[in-house]
Amino acid sequence: MEDQLQKTEDKKLPRWKSLLKKFGIGGIIFFTVKGIITSTLIYFLGKNFWMVIRDYFAQWFD
Repeated sequence: MEDQLQKTEDKKLPRWKSLLKKFGIGGIIFFTVKGIITSTLIYFLGKNFWMVIRDYFAQWFD
């Protein structure tokens, strides 16, 4: 009986509340900061990726 009550309560909670309940405030902050750092790294590495590759191969042929 209690399991059914738990499942219906989980379904009624909005997504952010269920995530907050699962990870806590520290977890939400951690995943948010991790996402920002990852996005920034992907942006800058993607922007400079071909320049780094070109310089690497240019060293070989000099």
